[in-house]
Amino acid sequence: MIGRRRSARQYAVLGLGRFGTSVARTLCSMRYDVLAVDCDEERVSAVASFVTHAAQADTTDESALKALGLRNFDVAVVGIGDLQASIMTTMLLKELGVPHVVAKAVSSLHGKVLARIGADRIVYPERDMGVRVAHNLVSGNLIDYLELAPGVSIVEVVARPDFVGKSLQQLNLRARYGISILAIRRADKINLGPGADDVVQEGDILVAMGHNRALEALEAESDG
Repeated sequence: MIGRRRSARQYAVLGLGRFGTSVARTLCSMRYDVLAVDCDEERVSAVASFVTHAAQADTTDESALKALGLRNFDVAVVGIGDLQASIMTTMLLKELGVPHVVAKAVSSLHGKVLARIGADRIVYPERDMGVRVAHNLVSGNLIDYLELAPGVSIVEVVARPDFVGKSLQQLNLRARYGISILAIRRADKINLGPGADDVVQEGDILVAMGHNRALEALEAESDG
C-alpha cells in the first residue's frame, strides 16, 4: 500500500483502461489518495496494489456510486471509453455533487455532450498525444509539448548550441521570439523561474511558454 499521503485531497478514477490506469498510477506516485473503480474485475485487480482503494462497480448505477462515497471526493476522473457509460457516469457524478469532474472524450461530439451535462474539464488523450507525437517528429530537439489554450503552449526543448554559455539576459528570448523561459532542467535538477543571470549549459532542457507561432519559429531556427 501507499505510504504517507501528500494531502487530504481525494481523487476517484472511474474506468481503468490505459488512460484511467495511467492517471491513477501518476496520482499515487504523487502521494495522493486514489479510489480506482471499474466494472471489470481483472482491471481492478491490476491496480489494487498501488492505489489507496480499488473497487469493482457499475459506474452507471447511482446507488453503487453513493455506496462508494463518491460525493465526498474532490475530483473524479472519468476514463470510460464506452460513450453511453461515460456520459451517464459523468452526469451521475455531477448530480452527486462532485466538485470537479474531468472526463475523457473520444471525439468532439462526445466532448460537447460531456460539457453540456456538466463536466468541468474535457480531455482528449488520443488527440493530444497525436499532437505531441507530430511535434516530436518534425523537430529533432523538441522533448515535449503541452497546449495550454488555443494558440498558446509550453514546450520542453534542448538548448541550442548557440545558446550555450550565454545568460538568459544575453539571449533575450522574450524580445527575439516573445517567449518566456519558465524553467531550466539540468540532469536531475530543475531551476524554476530562472533569473536573467542564469547561464545556459550544454544539454540543458529549456521549458518555454509562448504563442505557437513564436515557438515554431524557435524550433525552425533551431533545426536549421
